[in-house]
Amino acid sequence: MTHVLLVRLAAPLQSWGAVSRFSQRDTHSRPTKSAVIGLCAAALGRDRTDPVDDLAGLAFGVRADHPGTPVRDYHTVGAGSFPLRPRDIITDHRRAAAVAASMEAAEGPGFGHHALDSWYGAPKKIGADPVSGTLVSEQLSRASLITERWYLSDAAFVVGLQHSDRALLEEIAYSLEHPKRLLWLGRKSCPPSGTLAAGILPGTIAEAFTAKRLLPEGRQETDTSSGSGRRPWAWIEAAPGDRGASPINDQPVSFDPERRVHATRWETRTRVSIAPSATEWDIIP
Repeated sequence: MTHVLLVRLAAPLQSWGAVSRFSQRDTHSRPTKSAVIGLCAAALGRDRTDPVDDLAGLAFGVRADHPGTPVRDYHTVGAGSFPLRPRDIITDHRRAAAVAASMEAAEGPGFGHHALDSWYGAPKKIGADPVSGTLVSEQLSRASLITERWYLSDAAFVVGLQHSDRALLEEIAYSLEHPKRLLWLGRKSCPPSGTLAAGILPGTIAEAFTAKRLLPEGRQETDTSSGSGRRPWAWIEAAPGDRGASPINDQPVSFDPERRVHATRWETRTRVSIAPSATEWDIIP
């Protein structure tokens, strides 16, 4: 007999990167299995180098009760000038020489009121200075780096984790509510809100998704029956040969920073019809 742990993922912002790079940080339209398994591993207190075979063996599904709205963050990093600090002059004779004249002519406080044009405050490419031997920056200025970061705003998902070992699911559920490490929904700037572990039901993910009403749409809404006629999309893990199954490369193999590995798994997309007898949510929003 199999059991399903339901996990509620809701927050003002979520971001589930699929092919993110430094300058372009995308988000998937829904939580990925890799991200959710990583969330569970963090809650259990595991290190990135620890094996995750037991967690990766969980069957995975996600129901998009409220898909949210994509939001783009136009983000810049670096460039600009900053007031000189004492250590900037003590550790780098080039800065001291460049600002000496203006500091001698100034009246009042010496530090915090002087800047050098085209000199970036945060040092990069640190190396030994051939004159003094002290560590100095080899890059005195740099252009601003422009990045795009995408988020899902006001989204709410229900994740199903299916396994025959109920004790494993109970351990995960307890850890999600009493995490040993900080949890976030895709990025550190996206902490989850309210209850995560939402109970364990017997059966399959598809059965569990039909047996639970839609999540409330907002913090002020308490009547979940208003959306019971809507049929949300769900993506449920499947066997490679199943009809309509499509591949997705988010099966976690290792979270080790030195050899992060993902494999391909298969899933089907379907509409979920909420059963008339579906139970309400007993959660903290």
